[in-house]
Amino acid sequence: MKARKLLMIPGPIEFEPAVLQAMGMATTSHVAPNFIEIFGNSLELMREVWKSPKGQPFIVAGTGTLGMDMAAANLIEAGDNVLVISSGYFGKRFKDILDRYGANTTLLEAPVGEVVSHDTIENELKTKQYKALTITHVDTSTGIIVDPKPIALLAKKYNTLSIVDGVCSVAGEALHQDEWGLDVVLTASQKAIGVPPGLALLMVSEKAMQVWKNRKTPIPNYYSDWTNWLPIMRAYEERKPSYFGTPAVNLIVALQTSLKIICTEGMEQRVKRHQSFATAFRAALVSINLTILPKTDTIAANTLTAVYYPEGIDGAAMNTKMSVSNVIIAGGLLPDIKASYFRIGHMGSVSANDLLAVLGALERALSELGHSFEIGKSLQTFQMEILKTNYYAIQT
Repeated sequence: MKARKLLMIPGPIEFEPAVLQAMGMATTSHVAPNFIEIFGNSLELMREVWKSPKGQPFIVAGTGTLGMDMAAANLIEAGDNVLVISSGYFGKRFKDILDRYGANTTLLEAPVGEVVSHDTIENELKTKQYKALTITHVDTSTGIIVDPKPIALLAKKYNTLSIVDGVCSVAGEALHQDEWGLDVVLTASQKAIGVPPGLALLMVSEKAMQVWKNRKTPIPNYYSDWTNWLPIMRAYEERKPSYFGTPAVNLIVALQTSLKIICTEGMEQRVKRHQSFATAFRAALVSINLTILPKTDTIAANTLTAVYYPEGIDGAAMNTKMSVSNVIIAGGLLPDIKASYFRIGHMGSVSANDLLAVLGALERALSELGHSFEIGKSLQTFQMEILKTNYYAIQT
């Protein structure tokens, strides 16, 4: 019997053994030659994952929220107009952060399970000059994906910076930062990047760096100020020692390990794997009479799935039964419907076998609680969908 449970929440995720092994190495000096090489290599590998050969990468000890804070602190000045495009909890969080820096924010919020239309976005951009707009690529609270490419085109058309919260998307969803013209794409280590929590990761375009350099007022946040961090990033990439704040040494060693794994798989193949598993998983859930929170498959993320509890089923009891079966899932996050739905992560190193284990545990829990469905149907559906996508056949 295993002594640990399968962690299937939308982050932290299940990590590769090599990543955990890297975390456990003896901590070295942050200016030791071998660590400088690891840090510099990690910055270079980030460009490959983000598809941003011209971007400026930042690796800073912190969370995804720090990444959001850094983008706001460095690019936004008091009185700047910023458009926040929201599809869940984290769009609203970006607005809260921007408000702290004195931005004049406008929130475009989609109804639950939907996304803001491109026409709505463009009509708002026509009303006044916006310095920036923010997009939540995948909102972890709703499992909804927003395509940033056409929104980036609108931002360019109206001379507006595009800032992407990619916390639950980078290294799991399709992303071509330079080609699509995205100015900032930020994420955190504990999701599809595949490293334990503790690193904020940003990629900043040349245009955004120029906007930062030309700002008229001091940056009102000492820790987030790129003035302090840019020389460090450049020094490490040039394989030179430098210091502002002590980096999270072991996490960065683990980051290089995971980025190498990601780049070996290849981003195109990695995205296809996430798409294949997510499509099969959603079909499996629907086959046992469950309802997905996103109203259409086209806006359903490939890194996690948000699902409504069946009517009459006690969500807390279901989650407990899942835990007894050694599978940990996440409850809801949107305040108004928090008790009505649950979330399952399927990103990073997740395998088809992991998702079959989740479906087996879910079927047992739902059956014991009285939900009506055909036992084994979700597992059969998942297997058939995987065979249909031909994913494993392609690998061999």
